[in-house]
Amino acid sequence: MASEQRVREYLACWFQLGKRLLLSNGREAYLPHPIFNGKGYSQDFERCWQLAIAPESGICYLEGTDYALSELLSPAWELPNCVRCEMPLPVKVLGVRSPGCPCADLLGWPDPDLPQPHLPGDSREHLQRIRDRVHALSIGLATQASGSLERIIRSSPSSNVEDGV
Repeated sequence: MASEQRVREYLACWFQLGKRLLLSNGREAYLPHPIFNGKGYSQDFERCWQLAIAPESGICYLEGTDYALSELLSPAWELPNCVRCEMPLPVKVLGVRSPGCPCADLLGWPDPDLPQPHLPGDSREHLQRIRDRVHALSIGLATQASGSLERIIRSSPSSNVEDGV
């Protein structure tokens, strides 16, 4: 069974690629912007989620798919990652296999040159980890350069110039 949190992650990932949530049996479309707000989901995403789970919204599904979000929240479905694009993919636990991945209609996807969609997180923590890696790399390069310079000095012919010449 896909948990509510996993279904929210599924939507957030696909929203980042421009897929919309289709409401009222496809008569309305919603794409929240922004999707994230710091460590969590944005107010617009939360508004979209509330619309998606509201009974008066009718059948709601992700653009390019034909399975309702209410189905995904049932024990009959799981959301593993697609082997092709590594994005969340609804898969029926038992019975007839679900249709393909929502990435099937995205031209040029997956694109390894583009950043992959992500989940909400602490930007400050993420930037700190990047800074730490760059710092460690620069120390390693400086140490390596220093060692190379010492080897060059030791291996070069000594030029002993006499004083006063």
